[in-house]
Amino acid sequence: MTVFIIRRLVQSGFVLLITSVLVFLGVYAIGNPIEILVPADASQAEIAQAVQSLGLDQPLWRQYLTFLGNALHGDLGRSFVFNQPSISLIFERLPATLELAFIALLLSLVIGIPLGVLSGLKAGSRFDRTVMTGSILGFSLPNFWQGMMLIMIFSVMLGWLPSTGRGATGEVLGLHTSLATWDGLTHLILPAINLSLFNVSLIIRLTRSGMRETLPLDFVKFARAKGLTERRVIFVHVLKTILIPIVTVVGMEFGSLIAFATVTETIFAWPGVGKLIIDSIMRLDRPVIVAYLLIVVAMFIVINLVVDILYSVLDPRVRLSDA
Repeated sequence: MTVFIIRRLVQSGFVLLITSVLVFLGVYAIGNPIEILVPADASQAEIAQAVQSLGLDQPLWRQYLTFLGNALHGDLGRSFVFNQPSISLIFERLPATLELAFIALLLSLVIGIPLGVLSGLKAGSRFDRTVMTGSILGFSLPNFWQGMMLIMIFSVMLGWLPSTGRGATGEVLGLHTSLATWDGLTHLILPAINLSLFNVSLIIRLTRSGMRETLPLDFVKFARAKGLTERRVIFVHVLKTILIPIVTVVGMEFGSLIAFATVTETIFAWPGVGKLIIDSIMRLDRPVIVAYLLIVVAMFIVINLVVDILYSVLDPRVRLSDA
């Protein structure tokens, strides 16, 4: 286990290095932020001073080496727009995004796994056809359209839930969260549902497929022949077997929820990093864009490591030393 983790950490370091080169070159080679940051009536001297203060007068390779040296000390640059460390801006918004992604993932599991299990047990029934049709809609309908329909139905027509903002937050174990207040919880429901719909459909279909493949296997027949209850056969033997592909998808999708919550946060004006990155792209705030992308890559690396470790917990036949 220790050797595996060390090897993965070394590999992760190389991945982050390569990613930093690609992201830096891709972001810093596009556009000119001075045109946005400096007033149109600025003199040439003021423009030259702004270029020098932001380090844009240096060759691109020298800018990267400066960025890399600062990054090794935990400094991912200062925002051109806010004149604050980029990493602090992101970490200020990150709790809101993590909260939204976590609740969306929880909804996906709570809704998707039971529906997938029941659909797999009742394959071909009306219930199964209804669930499968619903999952197809979850895959097919655009995320932004789903969000607008949720707002139109539950906020505009019914008036049950607020449509924008995070609402009031409370403190739980030193963390400020919307889950601690009723106002915050009502603001969280619609964006969490919108963000979870695709993953609900994905988990339903993955669970159903796993159920259909596992139920005919010999070990299930043997468990039933031993006289075990159907509940124990399904929830102990069958469900444990199909959890490995589900854990893989859930791990990757949690990273995707964090990385691609941008559309949902924009529609519902949720104050997370997704909205921050959209504003940064519009203003060519390069340090914030680069810092955000590198933090997202680091999150994916950590999530993949946790998923690999969970493999050995769920199935002892999986040996991390061979991974």
